[in-house]
Amino acid sequence: MPLHETGTFQTSNASKYLQQLCKHFAHKIDVEYDETSARMALPTGPATLSASGEALRAEISAESDEGLERARGIIDKHLERFAFREGFEKMAWSAA
Repeated sequence: MPLHETGTFQTSNASKYLQQLCKHFAHKIDVEYDETSARMALPTGPATLSASGEALRAEISAESDEGLERARGIIDKHLERFAFREGFEKMAWSAA
């Protein structure tokens, strides 16, 4: 049975970061997105992103704890590149 986690990053630039992540990931994996939502096929399992005026939210799924850790790392590492001006380090992750 898949494991799930949700990550949140409080930012007024959520839509911008969602689109940047998706454009970047689309070079390697299947991604569908618009300005406020995204679905992607990470190597570890499916992920969805949603952007509001206050936050970027990620929901990830994987078959193992190691898969969740890898998915968190993929999203956090890439988001760190785009949100460095805001001092981003990692999303606030919790079990879904």
